[in-house]
Amino acid sequence: MATQVRKRFWIVASAGSIFVLLFVTTLVWPNWLELVFQVDPDYGNGTIEWIMVALSGLAASTCFVLARMEWRRACTAIIT
Repeated sequence: MATQVRKRFWIVASAGSIFVLLFVTTLVWPNWLELVFQVDPDYGNGTIEWIMVALSGLAASTCFVLARMEWRRACTAIIT
């Protein structure tokens, strides 16, 4: 039984993977933002990094929930 998922599934799953990568990178290497962009928007107190961790975690969770909904839609379309 082959599952036919729409392009939306692959887009949302890929975006979720990118957000997970951003989440893990910011947790492991918190000052990458300052090093890559040569700016220090929070003047070294780490607020921007924690905001990025929270937002990327929320975005990844949302993307994976949407991807799961797409996957389940495709599975129920095959069954019916």
